[in-house]
Amino acid sequence: MNELVPLTIVGQGAIGLLAACQLQRQRLPVQLWLRHNESNLRQTGKLSVDFTDLSGQSTSHIYTSVNASVFTTAPATPLITRIVIPVKAYAVLPCLAELQPYLSSQAQLIISHNGMPELEAYQQQLKAEQALWFLSTTQAALRSASGVQHTGIGQSTLAAINPTARKQSASQQQALLQQLTLALGPVTLTADILPVLWQKLAINAVINPITALHRCRNGELAAPELAPLISALLREVCLVAAAEGMDLTYASNLSRVYQVIEATKANKSSMLQDIEHGRPTEINAITGYLLRCAARHKLTLPHNERLLAQVQQLAQGQS
Repeated sequence: MNELVPLTIVGQGAIGLLAACQLQRQRLPVQLWLRHNESNLRQTGKLSVDFTDLSGQSTSHIYTSVNASVFTTAPATPLITRIVIPVKAYAVLPCLAELQPYLSSQAQLIISHNGMPELEAYQQQLKAEQALWFLSTTQAALRSASGVQHTGIGQSTLAAINPTARKQSASQQQALLQQLTLALGPVTLTADILPVLWQKLAINAVINPITALHRCRNGELAAPELAPLISALLREVCLVAAAEGMDLTYASNLSRVYQVIEATKANKSSMLQDIEHGRPTEINAITGYLLRCAARHKLTLPHNERLLAQVQQLAQGQS
């Protein structure tokens, strides 16, 4: 790599821990930004993670944990220069506000989550010389009580979001791309992330809410009785995409949805995992986003609207 900058990863989510374990296995510097709300973290400031790779091989990893208290008690601690923020969509803005005092003035921030990002709002949280990136990934991982399991290989796409990121030199961009490729690769760099986000949104708007409602793994969505619902949801997504000026064709995306269902048939969607663990879901950044777009164009999406209400009701029942 051109530049061995330590990478900080926020939280203990599946994708974040997957990236951390992949990097540590290659002896690359990585640390986790965590709230010390667990007894082992309060006592040691370390997090132990069991990682199972795609081949079923397991390894144990221990990570240094940093948070605001570390900077309070150790004033000489270097400010964070490169950080990945793979948190839920609803947690991004509070997370950025919390992190800002501990970021270097030229920090690089890489945000990654399901659903459509609030890119303008994210930029408002940054200083002028801080670079903002968005990483869209289809890597699949399952969080357990003791660690994380890599359950499916996917593609990741990285895009510069603000002028500072776009103005970085080719060598700076390449160094970041190489590091992220080792963590969540393969990663490609794109000048326009919107087409990628809409394609992922089309898949997430189908797979996530249906699996959450039916409490099933992805592969069960191939059942013939669910085909009409999948078709109706996707047609509504394509209708909104067209109104937004995006070329999202129904036939090709329906094929892509079923390809993902087959490729990830043993996986649990992130929304199902959230429901099972009593956590808030990202339904507002996925289906909710579609409905907000539809309202601007005076479109109605009855199937997506019904699904949103059902998932919200289910989530409330779990809380």
